[in-house]
Amino acid sequence: MTRRWLFADQLGPHFLDSPRQEALLVESKAVFRRRAFHRQKAHLILSALRHRAQDDGVRLVKADTYAEAVKQKVTVCHPTSRAARALVHRLPNVVEVLPPRGFVTAPADFTAWAHGRDHLRMEDFYRDARQRHGILMDGGEPAGGKWNLDADNREPPPRSAEKLDVPPAPAITEDEIDEEVRADLDRWQREDGIEFVGNDGPRLFPATRREALARLRHFVEHRLPLFGPYEDAMLAGDPWMSHSLLSASINLGLLDPLEVVERAEKAYREGNAPLASVEGFVRQIIGWRDFIWHLYWYFEPDYRASNELGARRELPRWFADLDADAVEARCLSDVLAGVRDHGWVHHIPRLMVLGNYAMQRGWRPGAMADWFHRSFVDGYEWVMTANVIGMSQFADAGRMSTKPYASGGSYINRMSDYCGGCRYDPKVRVGDDACPYTAGYWAFLARNEKALAGNYRMRQPLNGLRRLGDVEALVEQERARGSRAP
Repeated sequence: MTRRWLFADQLGPHFLDSPRQEALLVESKAVFRRRAFHRQKAHLILSALRHRAQDDGVRLVKADTYAEAVKQKVTVCHPTSRAARALVHRLPNVVEVLPPRGFVTAPADFTAWAHGRDHLRMEDFYRDARQRHGILMDGGEPAGGKWNLDADNREPPPRSAEKLDVPPAPAITEDEIDEEVRADLDRWQREDGIEFVGNDGPRLFPATRREALARLRHFVEHRLPLFGPYEDAMLAGDPWMSHSLLSASINLGLLDPLEVVERAEKAYREGNAPLASVEGFVRQIIGWRDFIWHLYWYFEPDYRASNELGARRELPRWFADLDADAVEARCLSDVLAGVRDHGWVHHIPRLMVLGNYAMQRGWRPGAMADWFHRSFVDGYEWVMTANVIGMSQFADAGRMSTKPYASGGSYINRMSDYCGGCRYDPKVRVGDDACPYTAGYWAFLARNEKALAGNYRMRQPLNGLRRLGDVEALVEQERARGSRAP
């Protein structure tokens, strides 16, 4: 059996044809020279590679480039980026490129579903995937009679709570491999000039399949029941809430997404988790995650350069450097600190705090996609392209989402405890106490009124804009704010 070359995001057993197949891993220092990754992300990837190399039949080659390391005949599963796909097709020792693994819906099935559709919507794809794979189905009908149970979820955080009443995820115990990785990263910074962003810290996410399975078991047994109601809520004292913390493990290939949703469905069938929580979680995995993966390949290669709203400002230094201490707005400061200290925040801070602020200010979508790729432990090019370009920044003018995810401070006030301790007032849009999100929201609408006029979901907000009597003062205020930290 030909040796299988495994990329660093293909580390689970489902990327091999049998447990006895020999594997090649490559640790390329050049990857870390090309862009400044979060220090904890670099640590996690190297730790995962080196831990996997301890398994029987696995050979790890440390080299500057992949081409230097692949000196024997290998097969490889379809990589997760266009650059990596081009690379494997160039290398003479790659004898076969297999279909992608680590996702649920096959590319041909997605293409057949997408063909002829004017708009690609995740909810439509998700329902097709549920039926195609028989997940949360009762015969030909969705379990419980409804496809989407968002009406039972999306609750604000419990009043006066500092944390959710859920047990913490199992802690990670670092070992000698982690010590070696940390020493190597220190040396690369000191001697090779390789740069990172964010703070170093104890490893927070699984680097082995055993650790990932422990996290999966714990989530399904102890955290999944409360996941649904509070999946969109934020608490300053609880960055993890009831989220699974499995995205990095799935994206490293340590867990097969199908086994993850099957565990969650089993909890529902056995009466250990409510349907609304399980459905919301399943939608994230076989719906949203697969949808984003397929859009990366389905859309044209230059989709990443989409900028239909003409957002051209560069990311300010305080944001690019994760300088949370420079920010007075409590929500943005806390979320940016979460990225700095953990390399992770959950999907609502990503979308409605970080992405929302960037879109309001007109920062370049491509720069934001790169920032998310580098700064998050679960970030990869395929993950962030459609997530940021299409959804977060609405730079594709609605090819994958129906409206911009822009909101004022009222949303953050409703879904978090941030506003109570903030120097800004979410109800104020002009003046010293004006919330940067409330002011930024109206300034965004004013700047893009013509571009958004044909969007039926923006009709009411734009009508509200036209009724404001202080638009000129508001726009000038936000222009004067410029790139300063709020």
